[in-house]
Amino acid sequence: MQAWRVHRNGEPDQVMVLEETDRPVPGAGQVLLTVRAANVNFPDALLCRGQYQVRPPLPFTPGVEICGETEDGRRVLATPALPSGGFAEYVTADEAALLPAPEALDDAEAAALHIGYQTGWFGLHRRARLRAGETLLVHAAAGGVGSAAVQLGKAADATVIGVVGGADKAAIARELGCDLVIDRRSEDIVATVKEATGGRGADVVYDPVGGDAYAKSVKCIAFEGRVVVVGFASGAVPSPALNHALVKNYSILGLHWGLYNTKDPDAVRACHDELTKLAADGVVKPLVSERVPMADAARAVQRVAGGTSTGRIVVLPGGGTR
Repeated sequence: MQAWRVHRNGEPDQVMVLEETDRPVPGAGQVLLTVRAANVNFPDALLCRGQYQVRPPLPFTPGVEICGETEDGRRVLATPALPSGGFAEYVTADEAALLPAPEALDDAEAAALHIGYQTGWFGLHRRARLRAGETLLVHAAAGGVGSAAVQLGKAADATVIGVVGGADKAAIARELGCDLVIDRRSEDIVATVKEATGGRGADVVYDPVGGDAYAKSVKCIAFEGRVVVVGFASGAVPSPALNHALVKNYSILGLHWGLYNTKDPDAVRACHDELTKLAADGVVKPLVSERVPMADAARAVQRVAGGTSTGRIVVLPGGGTR
């Protein structure tokens, strides 16, 4: 089969190589899946660089989530078992963790519903306890993780303020449903949020960026506000001033969605049921900006790594447009 392999750490477009290799062999409790669509995530770039919290042995295949097909023809969502990731024609995955692909979504959309939307749902509902009528501030609102949070925030009847970088991304954030969009390149995030909320600030901040995004968020956080720390796409990990959190009375909440797979798998399945219903009702629909063939996977991962993409880029090993 064909698979993208990483033999040394570095930038994705420099270290990902498309090779012919053997199909992975399922271990105990695992199944073999045909990959129908593999979603590109920022962690794929971190895996290539050797900077992710999990460091699979070299060589490995990146690709942390897929829509696949079982040998008996079921369409499922899965997180492939590294080191044999999703940018391949076949993967293995834990059978107990397979989730049925929502019928309302095509393969590419289904592949993009899994980690990003689960992260958004757990972040907004399980960690931040977002309530109807509250103001939600979403950084990187036109990106894969941010766009999911925007849709989930609107589904929860929150007022959503999206932060983006550039006019093109601002237009996408508006189409996603943001009530207000802030272009961080030309507008003052803190002043604009305070003005929009009558000086109160944002009740919940969803931050997959870190760095300057976090620093500005805590300057416009509301009384009893909650900052959900999802990731550090900027490359800068902030050092929270706990005296500031004390004085302004806000909470800093960490979110590592992967832990729920081992700590509370029932909650993951319940979340998937809710997301499937929201997809069936047309309330959420993953923003798939590009569907690319297998040959373009390395360039796609590099674009996500550089922050130049919008929504989700999905790799189709079969070469179709599904």
